[in-house]
Amino acid sequence: MVYGRSLYLCAMNKSILLEDLGHNDYKETWDYQEQLFKSIIDLKIKNRREGSHLETPNHFLLVEHPHVYTLGKSGDMGNLLVDENVLTEKGAKFYKINRGGDITYHGPGQIVGYPILDLDNFFTDIHKYLRFLEEMVILTLADYGLKAERSKGETGVWLDVGTPFARKICAMGVRASRWVTMHGFALNVNADLGYFDLMIPCGIKGKAVTSLNVELGQKEVDMAEVKKRLLKHFSNLFEAEFQRIDRPLI
Repeated sequence: MVYGRSLYLCAMNKSILLEDLGHNDYKETWDYQEQLFKSIIDLKIKNRREGSHLETPNHFLLVEHPHVYTLGKSGDMGNLLVDENVLTEKGAKFYKINRGGDITYHGPGQIVGYPILDLDNFFTDIHKYLRFLEEMVILTLADYGLKAERSKGETGVWLDVGTPFARKICAMGVRASRWVTMHGFALNVNADLGYFDLMIPCGIKGKAVTSLNVELGQKEVDMAEVKKRLLKHFSNLFEAEFQRIDRPLI
């Protein structure tokens, strides 16, 4: 059951605790997400049960993962085109996880963002939330002179939609409970696109994947600058303020 603002009141908090975890293991980051996610839900349950109005926190994790493939709860294992022995040879791991969506790759040169938000602090609309995440990426790519778009029925951000050259540059998959979110987006900035050949990305056949450096014809794009632009657009869309912290809270 989902509890919205109609069932209990809490103070709205539009401050977001921002942590850049640098290069970090997928499972370790996933466990940390789960801790933060659970702590917000536990506080919301406490507010509801006790009639209290304690402010719920929001978090935003930025990270680059070592090579890893993840399969969403509704995903098809057949979209991983090799067995786990091949993944081991490639230095990659594999996890089945509890987000929506199909199979996704994460690796060096990719900015992964995990907003862990209490949407009661912003708006209680998952569809709007996903569209805002997409818009954040679309606006960021526009800063680099690229016209990125949504593709009907396919969550994420694409280039040249509706043409034979359509290609995905950012994948998304989220989980939400009691209006608290986890998981998020993965934007290819300087990604090794060869790793995408080992799967059918997001279960969508016949469409390519690209990276910002490829689109710009550059060997490498400044990751810190891309992060800065993503956060600026996120802050504007969600009317939020970031508070950077230097160490994990849990």
